[in-house]
Amino acid sequence: MSELSRRKLIGASAAVTGAVAMPSVARAQTLRWRMVTSWPKRLPGPGMSAERIAERIATLSGGRMQIAVHAAGEIVPALETLDAVSSGVAELAHTASFFWQGKQPASAFFTTVPFGLTPAEHTGWIDAGGGQALWDELYAPFGVKPFMAGNTGVCMGGWFRNEIADLAALKGMKIRSLGLGGEVYRRLGAVPLTTSPGEIITGLQSGLVDGAEFVGPGSDIALGLYRLASNYYAPGFNKPNGTGECIIALRTWETLDSLQKAIVTHACAAEAAYALNEMERLNVEALAALTERHGVKIRIFPAAMIETARGHAKDVMGEIAAKNEIARRIVESYSGFRARAGRWADVSVKAVLDARGGL
Repeated sequence: MSELSRRKLIGASAAVTGAVAMPSVARAQTLRWRMVTSWPKRLPGPGMSAERIAERIATLSGGRMQIAVHAAGEIVPALETLDAVSSGVAELAHTASFFWQGKQPASAFFTTVPFGLTPAEHTGWIDAGGGQALWDELYAPFGVKPFMAGNTGVCMGGWFRNEIADLAALKGMKIRSLGLGGEVYRRLGAVPLTTSPGEIITGLQSGLVDGAEFVGPGSDIALGLYRLASNYYAPGFNKPNGTGECIIALRTWETLDSLQKAIVTHACAAEAAYALNEMERLNVEALAALTERHGVKIRIFPAAMIETARGHAKDVMGEIAAKNEIARRIVESYSGFRARAGRWADVSVKAVLDARGGL
């Protein structure tokens, strides 16, 4: 073989090898994303959900999908995470859908609704009752795709400096309360405040806030709310469920291959299940610590107040349904599922708890 022929053969071989290798190199390139969150750094509950999602995605992808998690305020404020993902500041966010009810009132249904679905019922609606498709449709104009990605479980009604003896006690009371629960508190005579989680304690210290709801004992104890408001009220009529969401920019989502999409989907689904189980344990332990070591008093809202709140909640849902066509379909789907789930709950969970009694 001539030297010229040999050089041509070597050159052709190199070209073929390069053509084969280049896609492999491309596939092996590491994706590096930023996740902004609405939570203080590593806050028990939602803050840890964000961390675990990033860890799962990295593990499942063999390290080829890396996510840097940023606490509220590090890149954007807690209540601006949706805008950050929509505008390209970050690829993902971990947050809660009821923060966006000012942009789209029906968004609150995907976190919680006063007197609404319990955690198990809520996940049933999203995963198996048509909720996810409606959620995707609702968020498409924002340029993001939503996933359930954590759950703080059944929430408490809130922390208050003073006892609530009757409905009149709420008149003019400044309460940190988000979502539709805040609107119900407003109609009960209180003044709902939109305060980020990291600023609740500052509000109580300054006197700007008279009462505050966040989630449940497992997360609330970490914020130290019991130091400034020792009356802890139940039931959490305002937030019977606490779904956290992970939102990913649609332009990012659409660049992923099927395996990468499966990784993100699985990581969020795994966290939705794990977080609920973890919060059950944390809530049990934290409630004992709050009442036995920190002098917290568990109170029950007056029955007349709850009855009045239930009427307001029904009115609020009706008003949201009248906002637009997608809101109407979400309210109808949610309400229908709640009615069917309630009939089952009466003869299952409620009946078991009643039978269990004081055991």
